[in-house]
Amino acid sequence: MHERRIPEWVRHAPAPSVRDFGILAGSEAIVRGILISVFPLAMYRALGDASSVSFLYFLVGIISLLVGLMVPFLIRFIPRRWAYSVGCAMFIGSALLAIEGSPEAVVSALALNTVATVITFVCFNAYVLDYISKIELGRCETSRMFYSALGWTGGPIAGVLLMELWAPAPFAISAVAAMAMLALFWRMRLGNGKLITKARGPAKNPLAFLPRFFAQPRLIAGYLFAMIRSCGWWIYVVYLPIFAIENGLGDQLGGILLSCTNAMLLAAPLILRWVQARSLKVAVRIGFAAAGGCFVLASVIAGWPVAAVMALVLGSAWLIVLDICAGLPFLMAVKPSERTEMSAIYSSYRDVAGILTPGIASFVLLATPVAGVFAAGGMALFGAWVVAARLHPRLGRPRLALQPETLVEPS
Repeated sequence: MHERRIPEWVRHAPAPSVRDFGILAGSEAIVRGILISVFPLAMYRALGDASSVSFLYFLVGIISLLVGLMVPFLIRFIPRRWAYSVGCAMFIGSALLAIEGSPEAVVSALALNTVATVITFVCFNAYVLDYISKIELGRCETSRMFYSALGWTGGPIAGVLLMELWAPAPFAISAVAAMAMLALFWRMRLGNGKLITKARGPAKNPLAFLPRFFAQPRLIAGYLFAMIRSCGWWIYVVYLPIFAIENGLGDQLGGILLSCTNAMLLAAPLILRWVQARSLKVAVRIGFAAAGGCFVLASVIAGWPVAAVMALVLGSAWLIVLDICAGLPFLMAVKPSERTEMSAIYSSYRDVAGILTPGIASFVLLATPVAGVFAAGGMALFGAWVVAARLHPRLGRPRLALQPETLVEPS
């Protein structure tokens, strides 16, 4: 009688690799990328008023920010694997609502899609911090960008073109991609993440971990890098098309340039080599200085619209570089016992940028043309360059001694 043994891969799931996380991020890029240029059009067609669309985006940003901060609190009651699964289900539900097409359904679809994004983002970052070592975070971010390139490069153009052929098409594709994303997640068998400490006492208030964040300058600096970088993308995605239309360059130029810029994600491995050839501090400072210089230059030469647009495109290339390296200081500073909570803080940078950028731009536009927004963005990027001067010069490199890593040099 032969003894039957249970295969090792069934008894103990293999640890997820950098490539696995990259593929999972790539599937999410398809879910969201094909709708990034479709939702504004769907909202405008449903509501028929640009100011109403803008106001609803503002409200959705507030809701997304609050939900992101609540995720760590909810995960104390809902296992993380189920929270991520609920996020995927929300993507699917959002697409189905948008296909229905009524104004109420489209607005609800946008809100559901935004909330799903923040839930899956918080869980994804917490899983990365669980399974990927700090020294491998740079390679993980590069893999994430590389596998996301297809969704973010082809998605914006494909979504708009498919919408003209058959309005529900991009939403149907997004729903199918979300189903694949959910299946891939369960195939990775990530579970609920690694248990660091056993919970003691009742769940804390969802905002109770904010003082811990503000007490750590390293985390504040890393968050500012992510938020200011996101503000740069907001300006590029929203205000470059307006500038192009006002200067007679066409209303499709912004979407075309966005897809062209996102194609740079395919060069992510080469960009990582460039980052690794120098310290993370130097790479981050060069990225912010170069992007800031391009944005300010675009404002100065706004009288030559084509040249100004080219300057912004060059600046967006440096934003891609920052997408790969500027998020690492925050991730490397997170303590194991605070992974989920600080992932929630980190996820809010997009919502904060989405609230601050149009708000500040509204005041700038009272006194200047659209080019003034480029200058304001450039100054913010230079501000991040100044903050990055305090990063430790050995950040991101293997430790040669038993000294704890330091992200901000002592004053």
